[in-house]
Amino acid sequence: QVPLVESGGGLVQAGDSLRLSCAPSGRTLFGRSFRDHAMAWFRQAPGKEREHVASTNWSGLNTFYGDSVKGRFTMSRDNAKNVVYLQMNSLRPDDTAVYFCAARYYSGTLELSNSGLYGVWGQGTQVTVSS
Repeated sequence: QVPLVESGGGLVQAGDSLRLSCAPSGRTLFGRSFRDHAMAWFRQAPGKEREHVASTNWSGLNTFYGDSVKGRFTMSRDNAKNVVYLQMNSLRPDDTAVYFCAARYYSGTLELSNSGLYGVWGQGTQVTVSS
């Protein structure tokens, strides 16, 4: 069973918006509470390396963005509902990728933008932006 489940991907036109969601498939993440985890969104386009899109600490008060999405994407989390969101506005064709949600058991406030720091992943959701 995949521990994290993403949803909300699809095919849109340039300039459109999408909101991705990610939630644990169970009540906890390997026995630990969702709120005890830093969460992140990464994306990977064909032939390219996995790229950090956004990440946030357990409270959602410290959120970090990749340079290519700053000002257009917003990450948020609702610990009461065990869900994280990625609001994507002003989408561009180069945003086309598979978007992955990831989690790391971590209670600090540091930026965790390296995909190797995350041990829990979803299966990904495809976002395609046409010109």
